[in-house]
Amino acid sequence: MLPPLLFADLPALLGGHLLQAPTGPAAVRHLVLDSRRAGPPTGALFIALRGPSHDGHRYLPQAYAQGVRLFVVEQGAALPGGLAAYPGAGFVAVASPLGALQALAAAHRQQFAGPVWAITGSNGKTIVKEWLAQLLGPDEVICRSPRSYNSQVGVPLSVWELSPERHTLGLFEAGISEVGEMAKLAAVIQPTEGIFTTLGTAHDAGFASEAEKLREKLRLFEGPQFRRLYYCADQGPVRDAVAALALPGFGWTRHDAPGAALRFRVAPAEAGRTAVKARAGALGPRADFVLPFADEPSVENALHCLAVLLARGVAPAEIQRRLARLQPVAMRLEMKQGRHDSYLLDDTYNNDLAGLALALAALGRQARPGRRTLILSDVLESGLTGPALYARVGALLPAHGVTRLVGIGPEISAELAELKIKNDELKMPSKAPVAISEVFNPNQLSIFNSESLIQTYPSTEAFLAQLNPADFAHETILVKGARRFGFERIVAALQAQQHGTVLEVNLDALGHNLQHFRQQLRPGTKLMVMVKAFAYGAGSYEVAGLLEFQRADYLAVAYADEGVALREAGIGLPIMVMNPAPDAFELLRRHRLEPEIYSFEILEAYLAAFAAPAGGPRPAAHFPLPHIHLKLDTGMRRLGFEEADVPALGALLRQHRARLPVAGVMTHLAAADDPAHDDFTRQQLAAFGRMAGALEEALGRPVLKHALNSAGIRRFPEAQLDMVRLGIGLYGVDASGLDATALRPVSTLRTTISQIKTLPAGATVGYGRRGAAGALDRRIATLAIGYADGYDRRFGNGAGAVLVHGQPAPLVGSVCMDMCMVDVTDIPEARAGDVAVVFGAGLPLPALAARIGTIAYELLTNVSERVKRVFVTE
Repeated sequence: MLPPLLFADLPALLGGHLLQAPTGPAAVRHLVLDSRRAGPPTGALFIALRGPSHDGHRYLPQAYAQGVRLFVVEQGAALPGGLAAYPGAGFVAVASPLGALQALAAAHRQQFAGPVWAITGSNGKTIVKEWLAQLLGPDEVICRSPRSYNSQVGVPLSVWELSPERHTLGLFEAGISEVGEMAKLAAVIQPTEGIFTTLGTAHDAGFASEAEKLREKLRLFEGPQFRRLYYCADQGPVRDAVAALALPGFGWTRHDAPGAALRFRVAPAEAGRTAVKARAGALGPRADFVLPFADEPSVENALHCLAVLLARGVAPAEIQRRLARLQPVAMRLEMKQGRHDSYLLDDTYNNDLAGLALALAALGRQARPGRRTLILSDVLESGLTGPALYARVGALLPAHGVTRLVGIGPEISAELAELKIKNDELKMPSKAPVAISEVFNPNQLSIFNSESLIQTYPSTEAFLAQLNPADFAHETILVKGARRFGFERIVAALQAQQHGTVLEVNLDALGHNLQHFRQQLRPGTKLMVMVKAFAYGAGSYEVAGLLEFQRADYLAVAYADEGVALREAGIGLPIMVMNPAPDAFELLRRHRLEPEIYSFEILEAYLAAFAAPAGGPRPAAHFPLPHIHLKLDTGMRRLGFEEADVPALGALLRQHRARLPVAGVMTHLAAADDPAHDDFTRQQLAAFGRMAGALEEALGRPVLKHALNSAGIRRFPEAQLDMVRLGIGLYGVDASGLDATALRPVSTLRTTISQIKTLPAGATVGYGRRGAAGALDRRIATLAIGYADGYDRRFGNGAGAVLVHGQPAPLVGSVCMDMCMVDVTDIPEARAGDVAVVFGAGLPLPALAARIGTIAYELLTNVSERVKRVFVTE
């Protein structure tokens, strides 16, 4: 076994200097970049990264409080509280913490003598990596990038997990977005073999030309240790560049590209499968294969993998056996509503240690009250023996609040039983729950609640045979299993039953949009985020939970009951209520909600609600008066105090300022998105400045001032003041008209085809016979979505369209309550059960809204709550 890396070695290794030595010798065992995901503190090294919108140095106290005692910081960075605030901790200062992270991983990589593969390209990297891991799994113990960890940060974190004792092969993907990045990743991965997938348009903005981007990507394969690059020779620029750089290439072709070592003949897909004939060179032996996919991207990705297997000399019959078991890659963790008020995190694609750690981090971020349960299959392909493996699994659990573990599979059942025997010499019955603290090493799991439970089952079938979903009521459940265990059956049994229309909410896209707007803000400007109207239809709790994890400063809702629901779900951020009812003030106080006060009547009602009764006590101290935000009307002409009201309002504030906890003053811009009204917007901002200044003078102190919405953040940066309010922009809709491509769409509404019928010429379909076939027969598909789901009736009769197999299918006839009809005559491959995209990629919300003369806000917020929300994240 290799000796561990000692903290004392870091200054020399990283070119830094020691600021403070830790108490006693300390080995570096795992790397931490996020204080919220510190994990087991022993051997944890926190690296304080800086980014456009964050600074890891701000969170040193939180990491220290989690038990972390080893730190890498940037030279000259201010440490909160100074070194004296971290007794016993070790600190090394370096020029670049990111460079230090990469140097650590590069040094660690050099300890591994086995083959290391790298995959790059514009598309398909993650899928090729995951499929190759499946196909090589019978021959190798593989360490691979979790999900799509292919960035300047993700790659070193992935390589750090590579172990000479546990793995025989490393498999990592690398992605770049600008010149200079690939050389850094190449130094970390140091690949011996590689795959170039495709050359496409992704990240074009970071390069002067396609040729520059290709040249930069190929730098990954230039090291002296590199032996072979697999690529599709049909891509002429790639083929020519490989030759020009004299890289050791292994090209394959579908179209007789010159110099290819392997030729494929691909037949048209039939019944969801694709037949492939392979031949080495022009005259070599032939072999026939069937790919379990029909779509072109999957075929292309599978051919990359097939080329690798053939070049490695795997027998064709064995290759076919492995290909037949390939599954589409579900690269995203999905969050779903469960039965009996439970909540599911579905990660049933694979189960290795790296993926388990990521999934547990997602579980740990959930703010919902109640027990946290992990349903876990045998952990496969770890390279560890059973006792060592499940000791590492056990070490991951307490940091993420797991209070119940359900182990499924012969290996995990046996190991947990054995650990139980070793601890107290009592054999654990297969289905009897025992305390987690009785099974695992108490030193590892000392923070576990004494009521934590473990149950084991030899198989998924055994678990399902006795499953009662009510036993998981009110729990947050992570379902994490290797594909062979079929845990999708467990998810189906625990999931709330709803119809086939689904609103998919991409939390990664939402996080990207949040960071995009944060980068527009001046240092110190706070961010309030709108989660009213069910978070613009996306789902209030899930969005609010992500925003809390991403450290937004404030949330805003329309009505008190929305804020109460968030509090009951465990959300702790300050929440402003924009339309408070006077009879809800006590509710606001109890749930620490901050009302928007927009009139003298509402302000007087607030004062009366919390006035001390004659001779009686003031409200209970543990429920302090709710902070308030005063709304000023500077031109919207809906709600708010007008400028003429300011003297009287100021007098009231002076009279009651000892009682009034004013948190902020705000206004609402009427046309910040429209350049034609910029003069009016500036008049509003000027009026707001005058009015807010007068009120601050009356209060005798400054308060938070906020005026800008999503469009205003982009178009009036000089008016950011103390806080801005982000709304529709968070959800991927550009309201500024400046750069829609900077935002990612967050929501995709999908439904399914219930049935397809042939409508004879002259026949009609639907209510009022408004859908007519005309002079020719038409194929009409009925979709499982209607106006009760929020699909607007104005889309009927050809005004709207959906995408089926990526092709537009126009609406026919009227939109009904629970269904609608589309014309799929020109989409012959359409079948019952196929997915239809109502909005999302290919059908952007603004363009769709324009078809019926409305706005994207309306389409988003109209999606009814009976439509199942599925939240996805990598």
